[in-house]
Amino acid sequence: MSPVRRCSRTACGRPAVATLTYVYADSTAVLGPLATYAEPHCYDLCAEHSERLTAPRGWEVVRLLDGSAPARPSGDDLEALANAVREAARPQERAAEAGGGARRADPMAVARRGHLRILRSPDN
Repeated sequence: MSPVRRCSRTACGRPAVATLTYVYADSTAVLGPLATYAEPHCYDLCAEHSERLTAPRGWEVVRLLDGSAPARPSGDDLEALANAVREAARPQERAAEAGGGARRADPMAVARRGHLRILRSPDN
């Protein structure tokens, strides 16, 4: 017998990477990392079958992330990164001088260098 656990799907001999468990009371299918040992009421699935998993109508699929797998960036993450790059690339000091408009100065700020500020002591 091979020490590698195989996919539970019929005629699939690929190695298992995830374990599927059903919670009938909540109408939920839980797909998580490969369990440490095989249990009779759980199903081990290969990568292909775990990605294509669907649940019956009215059921919810909960996919638990594997801690060792790298997380994929979401659309929000990419948008936040793009906004940060645009903000950093914008010449703030020169734009204020060229536009003739005075920047609203912080009354507590004494000097500024990049993103750092030197603040005046509240006692003075």
